[in-house]
Amino acid sequence: MIEFPPGLILVLGALLLPFVKGPVRGALSLLLPLATLVAVWLVPDDANVTVSFLQGMEMTLVKWNRPTAVFATIFSLMAFGGALFALNQNRKVELPAAFVYAGSAVCVTFAGDILSLFIFWELMAVGSSIVVWSGNTEASGRAGLRYAAVHFLGGAVMMAGILAHVFALNAGGVENPLLLDYFAFGPGGFDALSFNGPGDIAPFLILIGILINAATPPFGSWLADAYPEASESGTVFLSAFTTKTSVYVLMILFAGTELLIYAGMMMAVYGIVYAILENDMRRILAYSIVNQVGFMVCGIGIGTEMALNGAAAHAFAHIIYKALLLMSAGSVLYMTGKRKCTDLGGLYHTMPITMWCGIIGALAISAFPWTSGFISKSMISQAAADNHLFAAWMVLTAASAGVFLHAGIKFPWFVFFQKDRGLRPPDPPWNMRAAMIFFAVLCVALGVWYEPLYAILPFPNVNGPLYEPYTVSHVVSQLQLLLWSGLAFFLLLPVLKRTLTITLDFDWFYRRFVPVLWRSVLKPVVTVFGWSRDVFFIESKRFAGAMTRADTEAARIPLFREWSLGSAMVLITFFLFVFLVVGYTH
Repeated sequence: MIEFPPGLILVLGALLLPFVKGPVRGALSLLLPLATLVAVWLVPDDANVTVSFLQGMEMTLVKWNRPTAVFATIFSLMAFGGALFALNQNRKVELPAAFVYAGSAVCVTFAGDILSLFIFWELMAVGSSIVVWSGNTEASGRAGLRYAAVHFLGGAVMMAGILAHVFALNAGGVENPLLLDYFAFGPGGFDALSFNGPGDIAPFLILIGILINAATPPFGSWLADAYPEASESGTVFLSAFTTKTSVYVLMILFAGTELLIYAGMMMAVYGIVYAILENDMRRILAYSIVNQVGFMVCGIGIGTEMALNGAAAHAFAHIIYKALLLMSAGSVLYMTGKRKCTDLGGLYHTMPITMWCGIIGALAISAFPWTSGFISKSMISQAAADNHLFAAWMVLTAASAGVFLHAGIKFPWFVFFQKDRGLRPPDPPWNMRAAMIFFAVLCVALGVWYEPLYAILPFPNVNGPLYEPYTVSHVVSQLQLLLWSGLAFFLLLPVLKRTLTITLDFDWFYRRFVPVLWRSVLKPVVTVFGWSRDVFFIESKRFAGAMTRADTEAARIPLFREWSLGSAMVLITFFLFVFLVVGYTH
């Protein structure tokens, strides 16, 4: 029986990695994620590991929640695949930071109370910020600072909501207000019109903190800003944990909240628009993360058993195929040093393994039949149709077509097949190829043999048999959607050929507008204020000097001479006595 959070194996193991080298470091970096995966499945279903906290409260560090099995399993597998891909990199800090990041994500999935969840949530922000900085470029340094600022701001907002809710629960006499059960707001506890006290605003603050981490617009520009600036392996790690941990937390705290349907729809469209406009291959895939997380958020907002199963299954599948796509892009960057689509092309000649793995990832993200995306994404769309949410169904269907445009075709076409630029790099080192092949096999295996994944979903056997993805109507309709999307791509190819452009996102406000506002408006105001303050202090000093001289003159008068402490006490006692007598007689 495991009586500690399994993710601590990765977190504590990360502390050993900087002190080992060579084959030992490589073996340890692969064994730690596998040990974590084994530990996840050794935790009994009725586990409830608690530690005492302030004034009789308890922190529940290990507990099975409904989505725990799905998310803890894929987080552990992702840590293994990412470590394999990074095996040949020589950065001493990146892999330990990535393991702290991944291990903290696993710990979040086992948290049974809001405090332990928040602690590991913030530890993820620390680890992921270091992963961004490990890119060791000027751009990664600046992006890492912005990334850390956004995530710690989100954490502060979330903590404010947690404290407000805990205080409200304490006032209501709740014995242990930290339990997640008291934070499961859902459609009943999340009242968008209630602002009668601190406890009423708590759900909004917590939700905003989570949505920042989920990269929901207008809070989501940090993702495309930071992820492409990390190293080839760092970006692979970053793609997996932050947004999907946010999906997990939304699922256990806000399932069925209608607002999330619209947030998810906006994310799905937003990600497509920016991905189609983008020229940087890793920024294309970064915006695609926002698009895919939008499907999950929308499913959580729908809140039915099928929708929540779809969100969990899609998170599982998405981590695999998105990591595969970023491994393919990272391999191209590693071997060519180029990341702009306009600088690439013709790589199919000498990078066949990278090309085929990229194509498999592109088919999976496009929900092509017999790939992992097909057996997961369709559950969310079906849940929208079953609940007569026509607008959501239409947006998700259109978004599925858009995904095929930007990630399914645009990425592999412009990187591997478009105009030959004369680049002839070979496939990357063996470990990078092995990691890509491993995830490519998983993409196909899940598309064909999906029953093991369906068996660990939050609601595996509720209301009849499991969802069946391979119906004739579903397969035919999806193939038709992909066929017409592919035709549209090649008809619009002249328009989609991007030049060296820069897309402006919401981060423009704090990267460009705020500095301009500071230089043109705020700095002059502060300068004037500083001048006024200096004048005030100079005049105050002169006034104090004058008063000091007046005190010196007054000291010559007996009444204003310097008094001893005893004399002063006698005088004060006398006046108090007079005051009491007068007050008593009147």
